Amino acid sequence: MEHMEADVMTQKQILVVDDIPSNLHLLFRYLKRLDFKVLIAENGEHALKQLGYCHPDLILLDIMMPGVDGFEVCRRLKKNPATADIPVIFMSALTETIDKVTGFEVGGVDYLTKPLQYEEVLARINAHLSLNELRQTLTHKNAALRQQNKELQAFGHTVAHDLKTPVNGLLGSAEALRANLGENLTPRADKYLSFINQTSQKIRHIIDALLLLSESREAEVALTPLDMPSIIDSAIQRLETRINTFNVEITMGQNWPQAIGYAPWIEEVWVNYLSNAIMYGGMPPQLILDAVLDEPHGQVRFQISDNGLGVAPELQEKLFIPFSRIGSQRLPGHGLGLSIVQRIIERCGGNTGMHNRDKGGACFYFTLPSTSLSKG
Repeated sequence: MEHMEADVMTQKQILVVDDIPSNLHLLFRYLKRLDFKVLIAENGEHALKQLGYCHPDLILLDIMMPGVDGFEVCRRLKKNPATADIPVIFMSALTETIDKVTGFEVGGVDYLTKPLQYEEVLARINAHLSLNELRQTLTHKNAALRQQNKELQAFGHTVAHDLKTPVNGLLGSAEALRANLGENLTPRADKYLSFINQTSQKIRHIIDALLLLSESREAEVALTPLDMPSIIDSAIQRLETRINTFNVEITMGQNWPQAIGYAPWIEEVWVNYLSNAIMYGGMPPQLILDAVLDEPHGQVRFQISDNGLGVAPELQEKLFIPFSRIGSQRLPGHGLGLSIVQRIIERCGGNTGMHNRDKGGACFYFTLPSTSLSKG
């Protein structure tokens, strides 16, 4: 009989489990000749005992054995984190489909039917050793990437915190200089101080957005029932200057079904939605805030409608992508807002979206689980 040469790296270790000595002997000689390290076990209990002190690269496992059969051996291997990653190829004279299906259900990666064809045995071994080696390589790379990503997030969080102090210092210094100059403040100096103030405010908003993005990725928060009207009032107070500058008209709905979420994050969502509505609303912006209970899905839908031009269909898909913009702006923006909104709402168990209104303008919404669903 002509034999294929082993394709995989030599000195891979294989455990062969079979209760028939002649089968063990033939497989041992065949695999040993191909430079594999070969361990043998005469039954399931012997195999499990060996696996307590060795970690083979692959297991060839007979099914019909006295005592602990091959299916049970595989079940125990897959339940043990120390051996769960070892590929198991079943060997059996059982040819029924149900037996093959059972082999895959308990964690086997392949199934060889006896009598064995050694060229096929080697081909299956090579294939699964290569796949497992690739899987382990990807697992290690993913772990390294996760660690790098974690370190990068920690660095960004630290930098953002460190930047807040000098930015707040700029704002305070500009206000102090304006107050000290008093009547001596020239129009040109006033213009420069206003520019410092606006630019510093923009930088601070970006820093706050980056901190919120980092927090929404990593922080574990408790979701509790929300007092949504109070949360909206706080958001409106934070935007009081913009609201007064652009003569914004805000109409609040009367019905606010209770939902669960994390109040500080949800306030940021409203600040973002309100800011966008002011940017892209009509002249002056007319905003309607309300909520609807989506009882079949156990969600509350919160929405804000404006009287602007709406959003072109080809741009709607880009709205929640970081650093995307939807057109000319009345106020400076940084393109992070809606992507952060989406992340926050998903962390709270809801979703986000928008649509253009039939009567003009856009409607942006987010959903959160209702308290009735959480109690159920």
